[in-house]
Parts: sequence; C-alpha cells; structure tokens
Amino acid sequence: MTTTPVPTERVGFIGLGTMGGAMARNLVRAGFDVTVWNRTPGRDTDVVALGAHGASTPREVAERSDVVVLCVTDTPQVREVLDAPDGLASGLRPGSLIVDCSTISPLATQEFAAQLGEVGVHWIDAPVSGGSEGAERATLSIMVGGDDADVARAQPVLAAMGSTITHVGGVGAGQWTKAVNQVILAGSYLAVAEGVTLGLNAGLDMTKVVGALSGGAAGSWILSNRAQRMIDNEYPLGFKISLHRKDLGIALALADHAHTSLPLARMAAAFEDELIAQGYGDEDNSALARVVRGDVVVPGDA
Repeated sequence: MTTTPVPTERVGFIGLGTMGGAMARNLVRAGFDVTVWNRTPGRDTDVVALGAHGASTPREVAERSDVVVLCVTDTPQVREVLDAPDGLASGLRPGSLIVDCSTISPLATQEFAAQLGEVGVHWIDAPVSGGSEGAERATLSIMVGGDDADVARAQPVLAAMGSTITHVGGVGAGQWTKAVNQVILAGSYLAVAEGVTLGLNAGLDMTKVVGALSGGAAGSWILSNRAQRMIDNEYPLGFKISLHRKDLGIALALADHAHTSLPLARMAAAFEDELIAQGYGDEDNSALARVVRGDVVVPGDA
C-alpha cells in the first residue's frame, strides 16, 4: 500500500483574492501547515476554517514559514509586502524560499531576487494561468523561473496548486513566459469574439457551432470555456479585464524593451481601456466581446 508523504515544509500564503484564496485552500487540503495573510481583512475566513493559521502581518507569515507563496496584484504590491514595516523581508531567514505566483515585471522580479539573495533568501517566479476554475481544481498551468534546486524544493507546493508545472529558465523567465501567455490570450479572446459575433449575426445556433469547432483546428481553451459567455453576452468573473489589462501593460513594456511590435495586443489593450472606462473592468476577460458585438464603442472605431 502506497501512502502520500506528509509535507514537512511550513508554507505561508499572502494574497487571498479570487485565485490566491483557492490556491491556499488547496495547499491546506494537500496537508501543508499553512499560514495566511491578506491586505483586506476577512478574506482568510474560508482557508482558516479549513485549518490554516491567520497572521496579522507579512512578517508573522515569514516567521512561521519555510516557503512563502505570494499571489498579489502587481509589482508595487509585491514591493510593499516585502519592504513595508512588518513586511516579509523583516521576518525571512536565510534559507527561506519565496514562490511568487503574482504576475509582475520580470525585471522587477530579478531585482527582488537579488535583494533577498544578499541575505540568503531564495526566490522563484511562478505565475499561473487557468482562471478561477483552474485555481479551484488545482489544475493551473504554472510557469517557473529559478535555480534548479529551488524549483525542485518548491515542486510539492506547486503540485498542490497546479497540474502543468514547467521550469522555463532562470529567475524572471516565468514572468517573461506569462507575458507571452497574456499576449496570446488577448488575440485568442478577440478571435473567438469575432467568430461568435459573425455566427450570431448570420443567425446560426452558435452553441452547436462551437461544439462543432471545438474538436477541430479552431479548438482552444477559450473557445470551449468562454465562447458561451460571449453567446449569452454575460460575463461572470473568471479573470478580471482590469487584471488582464495590467498584465498587457507589462507585456507591452517588455515588447518595447525587446524591440518587438505587438499590434494585436495593443488593439486588445485599447479595447480593454474603454471597457474599464465604461465600468466593465470587473467582468471576465471574455467581455472583450462587448466591443466586437458593438455594445461598447471604442473612440475612433465608431
């Protein structure tokens, strides 16, 4: 009879939003001793009810953990969590490992890793993809940048949160990969929205059409999981437009850094800016279809 080894590393988790809350719960279910903290009070209720320990500061998380997972919104929040009074940096010990699942600048990632490396703290960047469904089901795709030994050490933690874990290179490579991911998603959402809108305007039963296309060359995760929202013109949250726009901002800055033209991503960014301006920023990213359907008009395209 094979038994599952009991995790020995104590895990901290900071950032209990739509993605992070589900990821932290899966770590508790996997048997880890988990300590959590969130900027907004009250977001830790579910994970604490499962058996996690609540902390009052990031420093307390660091002091009670061997590995700390971050899942916050952006680069400034990572910096604040690290460097604020009672921040993570004040409680980390030599040998501690940071696993940053936030989506932030890879250039800032390398800065943070170098800063903490001076005091013996290790860092891997491990941004995720798969939406709220993947976070709940522990089926996220995780793109990992870091030293081989650090990635190997983090493997049990990552495996509790995702099903596809790929070590893509050194520190920062995970964030570069996530930028590529978000650029591809931008074009994919727009392409599916255009196809759905064309079919609707032609009077087709688009639910049947999507079923027919999903098994062929046009098949994709977005077609299978988001086309129905575009057909219904209803966009319950999976991943916020405002967060994807933040990610595209990182990708577009990196494109300038790498002397790369991204015309489709820039178009998607302009569409998302208008959606956010008109109050749709908290809807799922599939609400890009509102622009294609003509419900939201982007200035200059009227």
